[in-house]
Amino acid sequence: MAKDLTKGNLFKGLLALSLPTMIGFSAQSIYDLVDMFWIGKISAEAIAGVTVLSTVFWTVEALNEIIGASSISLISQNFGRKDIKRTHRAIEQTITFKAFVAIIAAVFLAIFLKPALGLFSKDKAVLDAALDYGYIRIFFLPITFSSFSVNTALRCTGDARTPMIIMVLSSILNILLDPILMFDKIPFINIPGFGLGVFGAALATVITQTIAFLAGFYVIFSGKHGIKPSLKGLLRLDKDIDKKLMTIGLPNGIEALLRSLSGVVVMVFVSMFGTAALATAGISFRILNFAFIPLIGISMGGSTLVGQNLGAKFKTRAIKATKIAAAFGFSLMIAFYIFLLFFSASVIRVFTADPEVIDLGRKLLIIGTAGMPLIGLSFGLSSGFSGAGYNFPFLIGSIVSNWVVQIPFLFLAINVLHLGINWVWVSFVTAQVSQALVMLVFYLQGKWVNREVR
Repeated sequence: MAKDLTKGNLFKGLLALSLPTMIGFSAQSIYDLVDMFWIGKISAEAIAGVTVLSTVFWTVEALNEIIGASSISLISQNFGRKDIKRTHRAIEQTITFKAFVAIIAAVFLAIFLKPALGLFSKDKAVLDAALDYGYIRIFFLPITFSSFSVNTALRCTGDARTPMIIMVLSSILNILLDPILMFDKIPFINIPGFGLGVFGAALATVITQTIAFLAGFYVIFSGKHGIKPSLKGLLRLDKDIDKKLMTIGLPNGIEALLRSLSGVVVMVFVSMFGTAALATAGISFRILNFAFIPLIGISMGGSTLVGQNLGAKFKTRAIKATKIAAAFGFSLMIAFYIFLLFFSASVIRVFTADPEVIDLGRKLLIIGTAGMPLIGLSFGLSSGFSGAGYNFPFLIGSIVSNWVVQIPFLFLAINVLHLGINWVWVSFVTAQVSQALVMLVFYLQGKWVNREVR
């Protein structure tokens, strides 16, 4: 049910929002890892293909970020000031507008997919796997975007439990569907499957995303959540809200695009070291998603707390919420890094028996995450920016960390000094530290506290 977060214990409120979000995203990341486990049973080329497809797919995340980031402050602040009618309109427009934008993005991505994949590999097996996995994901992009919207609407009105249940159940279904759709004989039980290979993995994903969207959509529009937007409202444009959906989160969208493009550049550097390096990145990056799960939970929980309290004009309470979130994020990332120091090789070994990939992955996980505690701190503080609708710091942080620091560092280390692949992993640390410093500077300026969104 919807929940007023302008009163009560802040840490308990943060946990009530963050923990269900963490559990939900953990379930999805477990699915991602299981997905990669099954894909690894096909070949290293299949892993590499899905990895490069995912890298290209990141480029459309900018559009999702623009509307998603805008909707957080719009929904949470209006709900915090008890303007339920405006809350309903913000939810309706977020779902409709994001689906429309996703259709446009899907068309462009389908047109340019093949040329983009050619930047990373000329290996036919790698490219075939990427295309098998990619086209159906592109076709269902509007459903993917819309499923994010319904979960955001629920969280911003204080209900993190329902999205958690939906995400956990859909991830379980996804895990069950993967081997059934991918293999001729389902591993370990030898029951006949559909034998669709990498395409089967993508099909399992879009099936479960569609079910998850429909479930969340039903909860919101049935009124069982405590709010009840109008189905007719999905068909009416609201120029004022639509403009805010495109402008409040625009810095986030540009940031996501720049981050995605920098990810493409980084993967080009990784590809210089061969298919094993690409496979390593594919496995390791999915493992690293686990590091960001608690941070995403803290950020979403903190931003909802901040948004509702700024909407109610409780500025001191909003500031305190960000500090609690920052301490929580820092502590969790310290624990995560200690775990990787001892168990990184064992984790990689779950997905592949290739000794080269295991060694590369171990070094990536240990070296490339050394700055994560600072990222945990900055995620907590920056929840204030999201809740306030002050998203400019995210853009500057991305430009500085990725384009001013990481990519020039990579060019110098790899192209000029001709150093080894470990220096690619070191570049992640330079990005993490620089981004955390930028976010801290903006937080201390305090401009976000005075932002108001209606």
